[in-house]
Amino acid sequence: METIKGRKDGYHHGDLRNALVGAAIDLATAGGPEAVVLREAARRVGVSPTAAYRHFAGQGDLLFAVKSHGQDALAVAMRAEIAASGAAAGSARAEADPGAAAVERTKAVGRGYLRFAFAEPGMFRTAFCRIAMPMDAETGQPTRDDNDNFSSFDMLSTVLDDLVATGRMSPRRRPGAEVAAWSGVHGLAILVIDGPLAMLRGEALAASVENVLETLVQGLCAQD
Repeated sequence: METIKGRKDGYHHGDLRNALVGAAIDLATAGGPEAVVLREAARRVGVSPTAAYRHFAGQGDLLFAVKSHGQDALAVAMRAEIAASGAAAGSARAEADPGAAAVERTKAVGRGYLRFAFAEPGMFRTAFCRIAMPMDAETGQPTRDDNDNFSSFDMLSTVLDDLVATGRMSPRRRPGAEVAAWSGVHGLAILVIDGPLAMLRGEALAASVENVLETLVQGLCAQD
């Protein structure tokens, strides 16, 4: 292991890759995707850039690992909100009124998405950043899909399917519904964390969140 000369707190144990990802997560949390720099992560861990490059092909490779972490954390927040709503699939509430529970799960997914964005804006930005992925020398194609781990999108698709299955949404409205719902919620997140709605706080912010979610669900469930 090649440590930086002069550092007495250099990296000593064997899981350097995870240590670098942990340092990069801290960088993203504080400053968003632009703050994720491989050399800075190496410096924080106490190793040389050369040692770091043995675990990551480049800047995009490290950023992809942090982005994956952000997507996982976002999905955890969304699942927690569904659980807190009491409307999770298989719950007593879902058994008693499947349609109403499906509506509440849809709102909970959006609510969890927004709460994560407001609580962790740096990680939220990183979870959705674009990354220049390394190219395969033979095929000329990216070595992997930049968007291959959007579990939050999968969760949205599931709750929309539930709206259809319980009769709350017309099957005719289902195609493309992810884009409409996602755009509305993500747009509010960006307006609050990076735009003109940054002044919203407390009850005003909570009311805006619920208003957006109610408007989206009413549109999705509108009768033909």
